[in-house]
Amino acid sequence: MSNITITKKLVSIVDDDCDVTELFGDGLRKLPGLSIFTFTDPKIALEHFKINKSFYALVISDLRMRVINGVQLLKTVKDLNPNVKTILTSAFDVNDQLFQEYSEKEIINGFVKKPIRLETLVQHASEQLHHYEMQKIYA
Repeated sequence: MSNITITKKLVSIVDDDCDVTELFGDGLRKLPGLSIFTFTDPKIALEHFKINKSFYALVISDLRMRVINGVQLLKTVKDLNPNVKTILTSAFDVNDQLFQEYSEKEIINGFVKKPIRLETLVQHASEQLHHYEMQKIYA
């Protein structure tokens, strides 16, 4: 039996709106070297992340979801793998103190307000993936 080597970086998109995950996923699939996973259930997304945490480069999560909100999800992701980059999305203004604190502590690396142009999302994701690669080089 041979060992399987994962050469692509994993990215997950977590949003309880299936249309959003599909749209974001289609946009990010244009970037080379990524395996994109989309989830409408944050608990399932978190389980996938736990199993594959060392292969993840980026997690994009909506703020408002049932059971686990985006801030909680990204905090758990960073606790499991501090090197993973994170982007929080929301259709609402976020003036939350916890959001501010997590941004300052780099638990949340980026924020995008919905609706967002797909090109803008891809640009934000590319920037975070670049930061991910740079931190690996200088670690």
